[in-house]
Parts: sequence; structure tokens; C-alpha cells
Amino acid sequence: MDKKQKRSLTRGIILVVLAAAIAYTVFATATKDKVKVLKVGATAPDFELVDLNGETHRLSDYKGQGVFLNFWGTWCEPCKKEMPAMDRQYTAFKNQGVQTLAINIAQSDFEVQKYIKNLGVSFPVVIDKTKSVMTAYNIYPLPTTILISPEGKVQKIITGEMTEGQIASYMESIKPE
Repeated sequence: MDKKQKRSLTRGIILVVLAAAIAYTVFATATKDKVKVLKVGATAPDFELVDLNGETHRLSDYKGQGVFLNFWGTWCEPCKKEMPAMDRQYTAFKNQGVQTLAINIAQSDFEVQKYIKNLGVSFPVVIDKTKSVMTAYNIYPLPTTILISPEGKVQKIITGEMTEGQIASYMESIKPE
């Protein structure tokens, strides 16, 4: 075998190995376990996050209450617009068995505290520092609100900004009997 044939054979082998690697990568990506998409009727994934006052909140602690779970960010304009309305409805519904929990997505304590103080909201605000809750709930885009029934089931998933009237009717819909 001359030099030219050896070089062609070597290139051919490299090409086959490369093609096999690409094929394997495509196959592995297509078949790997994906995060399950949260569906209405499913049991809401439990989580544990700490609020701005250092208190721990577990979803399971609210069993028997409706939970208005709102995912948001300080840079999100629709989030900012709906927060005061959420706070007014939180005040109206908190003694009727409906809990509001606002989950900020991975921003600093300082940023979130300053933002919440400026808005003057009174409901609990937690920070999902590792985005694990965001991932478990498959959240996109912000704001997204998950309505959780007193039995711990996902009742409704709302993406985008809500009006005060919508917030009130959503809270009414998850109120314990």
C-alpha cells in the first residue's frame, strides 16, 4: 500500500468514527428523559424555599388551602403591573384559605427585597436560587401562575399578565369548600 492509499484509509476511518459520534449524540439527545410537562389535574410538585424574612415555605404545608403560586422576575414589566392587584386579593382571600406565594427566579436577595419594598406587597416572596422549582413546574414565560387546589392538584396554569378581576376569580376558584 502506498502513502496515498494509507492516507485515504486513515481519513475514511476518521470520517466513519466522526459520523458514528454525531449519530450517537443525535440519538442520545432525542431519547433522553425530558422534564415532564406539568398538566392540569397532576399533583403539584412539593418544594421548600425560604422567604425574604428567613421563613421556610413548603408547598405541602398548605395542604387544605388553595395556593396561588406566581413565578416572576424584577425585570418583567407584566409581573410588576400585576403585583399590587395580587397583593390586594391576597389581603381579601388570606383568611378564606387561599395562600399566595410569589417565587422569584434566581435573583439576588438585595434586588428582590428592594423591589418588593418599593411595591409594598405583603404576601410571602421566596427566591428559587437554583431554578429547581422553575424546572419542576416547567415555567416559561414569566409571569406564570399555577393555581393549586386544596387537595394539592394543579387546577390551572396561567401564562402572562392577569387583571385584578381575573386574580380575584382565580383565587375564588381555589378557595376550600
